Amino acid sequence: MGLLEQCEAAFGFPDLYRVLGVRREASPEEIRRGYHRASLRVHPDRAEPDAKEEATRRFQILGKAYAVLSDPEQRAVYDEQGTVDEESETLRGERDWQEYWRLLFKKITVKDIEDFEKSYKDSEEELADIKAAYMDFEGDMDRIMESVLCVDYTDEPRIRKIIEKAIDAGEVPSYKGFVKEAKQKMIARKRRAEKEAREAEKTKDELGLGGDDDLKALIQTRNKDRKKEMDDFLAQLEAKYGNNAKKGGKKTAAKKGKK
Repeated sequence: MGLLEQCEAAFGFPDLYRVLGVRREASPEEIRRGYHRASLRVHPDRAEPDAKEEATRRFQILGKAYAVLSDPEQRAVYDEQGTVDEESETLRGERDWQEYWRLLFKKITVKDIEDFEKSYKDSEEELADIKAAYMDFEGDMDRIMESVLCVDYTDEPRIRKIIEKAIDAGEVPSYKGFVKEAKQKMIARKRRAEKEAREAEKTKDELGLGGDDDLKALIQTRNKDRKKEMDDFLAQLEAKYGNNAKKGGKKTAAKKGKK
């Protein structure tokens, strides 16, 4: 089975760009971030034991998709002809895709995350992300607060002011779900966030956490119905911070699609 057929079988479509979650016009850096984000969600190390085999298969397919699109010549052939060279060394060789991934992306520590949070809050990048989330979710504050990085319920007044200012300036439309949100919904969101914060602190205390693997351990001990949401948050943050830390370049807003 060729790579495009593998993509369709594993992800539902035979399009390398869609598999990585990026535009066809994406820059090499955007493709790299897309690969990082997508691969974190299916990384075998994060899979349950009974799902590890399937996660490994999907992880390998993502690695191959990235290998093609990160090679200028192979990408040009794919863009022009819609095919990939199955006989190329990239796809034909027996590559260790997990080792390939580790060489591309550094491990993210708790300190990295804390440093990122300090530089991210009130930055142009955060502003762009807030406006993008507002547009994507049509003013639904529940989903906006879940989507924007490094925020908790104490940030909501600040996030609201940013959105209100953007509405007044005509930068984003005025969605009814935002401007006329029911008070009960706000209260429920706050209670839910406070409960989750207490649960996280309790788990941390019970485990006696204090090292670089804190976040990973917390994710692994959360209830299964919360695990994907936490993994997605970490994936977004690692895709942003891990890449920027490595390159040292200017940060750019990560586009968020609707869930």
